[in-house]
Amino acid sequence: MVDRLFAEPRLAALYDLFCHPRQDFDFYLPLVMSADTVLDVGCGTGELLRGAREAGHSGRLCGLDPAGAMLDQARARQDVEWVLGDLTSVDWAEQFDLVVMTGHAFQVLVNDEELRASLATIGELLTEDGRFVFETRNPLARAWEAWTPDSPVARIAPDGDHVTMTHDVVSPYDGKTVSFTSTFASPDWERPHVSRSTLRFLDAAEVSKFLADAGMTIEEQLGDWDRQPITDTSPEIITAARRA
Repeated sequence: MVDRLFAEPRLAALYDLFCHPRQDFDFYLPLVMSADTVLDVGCGTGELLRGAREAGHSGRLCGLDPAGAMLDQARARQDVEWVLGDLTSVDWAEQFDLVVMTGHAFQVLVNDEELRASLATIGELLTEDGRFVFETRNPLARAWEAWTPDSPVARIAPDGDHVTMTHDVVSPYDGKTVSFTSTFASPDWERPHVSRSTLRFLDAAEVSKFLADAGMTIEEQLGDWDRQPITDTSPEIITAARRA
């Protein structure tokens, strides 16, 4: 499940800056707060779990990510369990009331085998009444069409550097995946940093089938963070599932 985006330490330090505002956290945080034990898969810098702890969550919070540079940022808070690795590489000893994948981390599971193995592990990690909640971009909305060098995002880093981020699709949508580069540049740097990523786009029916094959049943599916139903123009496929 390793995605090279933000795996470099300098870029990991900029992750939260470029991801804000995080509309999804308004959706996920109440779910985390209502669960005693939570696993955040692909937790990145751990902002969601750090926010839950700051909001008073007193149970077990565990963040999992394959990028050490991201977890270096997360470990600024030590009252959360941070684990380096992916779902199938860790020897899990306990189950969780809630497993989440935010920030479209689910789309990094590109291959069928990887996706099935990860979902099987999640099913095993859920308590009897546990839930798995995640989102994936709706392929019908064709979000990748906006990933062009003509749409830069600019931020001022904590050290004062002026940094821009641009995307450029290098392998167009083939009915399954999109590959793209992300370029981070600053006049204060010697050279830009370029990362390549590949994401998988599943429609609602495909999501449902993979979950069913993993022994999970869908509790709810939504099309956006305002809890609207899924349509052809919905930007998201937000799914809450339970063990069947």
